[in-house]
Amino acid sequence: MSPRDLMGAALRGLTANKLRSLLTVLGVSIGVGAVIVLVAVGNGSGKAVQDRLEAMGTNLLTVSTTGGGGGFVRGQAGPANQQYSLTLDDAAALADKNLAPDISSVAPVMTSSGTATNGDTSYTVNQVIGTTPAYLPATNTPVQIGRSFTQADVDTSQRVILLGQTAATELFTRPASAVGQTIKLGAVDFTVLGVLASKDSTGFNDPNATAIVPITTLRATQAGYGALNQIVVQATGQDRVDTAQAEVTQLLTARHQVPADETSPFRITNSAQILQTSQDTAATFTALLATVAAISLVVGGIGVTNIMLVTVTERTREIGIRKALGARRRTILGQFLIEATLLSLIGGAVGVGAALIVTRFQLAGVHPVLVPSSIGLALGVSAAVGLFFGSMPAHRAAGLRPIDALRHE
Repeated sequence: MSPRDLMGAALRGLTANKLRSLLTVLGVSIGVGAVIVLVAVGNGSGKAVQDRLEAMGTNLLTVSTTGGGGGFVRGQAGPANQQYSLTLDDAAALADKNLAPDISSVAPVMTSSGTATNGDTSYTVNQVIGTTPAYLPATNTPVQIGRSFTQADVDTSQRVILLGQTAATELFTRPASAVGQTIKLGAVDFTVLGVLASKDSTGFNDPNATAIVPITTLRATQAGYGALNQIVVQATGQDRVDTAQAEVTQLLTARHQVPADETSPFRITNSAQILQTSQDTAATFTALLATVAAISLVVGGIGVTNIMLVTVTERTREIGIRKALGARRRTILGQFLIEATLLSLIGGAVGVGAALIVTRFQLAGVHPVLVPSSIGLALGVSAAVGLFFGSMPAHRAAGLRPIDALRHE
């Protein structure tokens, strides 16, 4: 038989039992669709984290103490009493171009929390950040409405505040109406200078549920005059990050008189290293999802085997007649292999179509990002599944003796 005749015979065989063929196609399509969708979800999740880190800048260093730093309650022992606590003097020293020429900007950071109120409306701000104006460009936190506070506001401890999008919406409904209004943070009045641009969330904490105030104001009204939580340092360029990190380590070690034989009490987080780690983690996560989804392809392949075995059993007399009339073994083998492969390819095409539709929507808070290679790979694997799992029934059909096949009831 010619290839065209074989294809026609295979199609007739598949359409002879439409429901059985449809169920087999459905099983394969679920497997193929699951592979594409889960790879897209894993890729989308990794891209969201990567975009967030890249938006913050890959020349950023975050300095903290290994003990955690920050936090101070008046009258109690705290980080301010510890030898290695970070201070405003440390931040000033890091900003000195003579001491650290590869550092472009420095922003001391203290954090607190409190309840903000606007008339009868209240909202708990889980993260109130006290810092300087340099913090906003360093961490890519622009003001969308209104303006930022100035260094003069920091020097004079002005009670001014910048609200994140969530905080502004909760307190004023319309963020634009917040600018110029007075709110209370705890028992202290603050004037809203601006509303921060919205940031994408990549975890459980909402980055827009925050507020930023001058660090001197936070120390005087909310957190006390304790140690800093961290110091945000921006290198002069991406290629100077390692040099800037060495300068930070050397300068803080000297200022706090850390013994040479003692482990450094300062933790310096390099944003470029975090980005690389997140990329590696995302790749591992995506591979894990793809592996889990591939199991459903194997299940679909087992379904192909079962359906083809049933088909061979039902068509045993037909096979016997064809072989008695001179059909060669390879003709029978080819027909059943084509049937199995067609089932898998049709299922693969349906799965790809379904995946293209599903990945248009947000899944589990993630925008899926299609990986073109996953589509081709899934289709290739589906064809391989048909050939592999269809080979046993095909060989069984081709190996039947005509006399035994004709006697089959």
